[in-house]
Amino acid sequence: MKEFDFLRPAKYFFAISAIATFASIVLVFVPGPRYSIEFTGGTRSELAVPADKTQEDVLAAFTSFEKTNLVPTVNKMQNGNFLVRMKGIDNAQHTELLTHLKTKLGDFSEVQYTTIGPTVGSTLKVRAFYALITASIGIIIFVAIAFRKIPRRYSPWKFGLAAVATLLHDVMVTVGIFIILGKFTHFEVDTLFVTALLTILGYSVNDTIIIFDRIRDNLFMQERKEDFATIANRSVNQTWKRSCYTSGSTLIMLLALFLLGSESIQWFVLTLFTGILLGTYSSIFVATPLLVYWNKPQQHH
Repeated sequence: MKEFDFLRPAKYFFAISAIATFASIVLVFVPGPRYSIEFTGGTRSELAVPADKTQEDVLAAFTSFEKTNLVPTVNKMQNGNFLVRMKGIDNAQHTELLTHLKTKLGDFSEVQYTTIGPTVGSTLKVRAFYALITASIGIIIFVAIAFRKIPRRYSPWKFGLAAVATLLHDVMVTVGIFIILGKFTHFEVDTLFVTALLTILGYSVNDTIIIFDRIRDNLFMQERKEDFATIANRSVNQTWKRSCYTSGSTLIMLLALFLLGSESIQWFVLTLFTGILLGTYSSIFVATPLLVYWNKPQQHH
């Protein structure tokens, strides 16, 4: 059976991936993600209000509270409740606010209430950033060590750098997609989202290592006149079905969990779904072509 040339369309996929990654980096700064109170500090309240009350009614009720300038934002959730974000308030102000809302909204219930100080939020944001950087460096070192036993004319560090460059593409594009989603929904970047990104790093590198490992094996069995690109393309042909089957079964599970699971984890599940889908694509159409490009000088040595 004739092998498919996965490297032939590489330049087109590189262009698409490069544009998507660059656009995502821009989105991180302008307009930037909408952080949850876990990162910014503040108060979040979920309210179940009478059916005749609208989003404007809830916003007006909070705005009319004169004890403090709450600067609230109100979003309607899928379950019909309203999610309200505002400046941080203490327990005494919270009690007074509930009394005030009772007069404005009637018979309502506060389903969830969370308040976090700005110092704690800032610390969490820094730690989340360091966690992503540490994981990326760890993967580079791990892959370089795992691939140290390859023919000497090839550098194991290139395998590690290609894997991490692909992972950063997966993470950045996922972040970009969810920044856009945050402008049209009530999605916020929280610790669960960061956890999902770290999970994507671990899962996506698995697909890439499967292909890289086959490349390593084929390098030892190569025929004399075969160049690195030919070996890499054969390796992808030998492994892409396995990667797609593994990722496909995971995506089916995540889709079921998204449709039938709790609303509190839906954004987490959707982030994993997006990242794993991107990871399957990038391990075949980004990681391997990138590795081939970096090894061009060694092809005829």
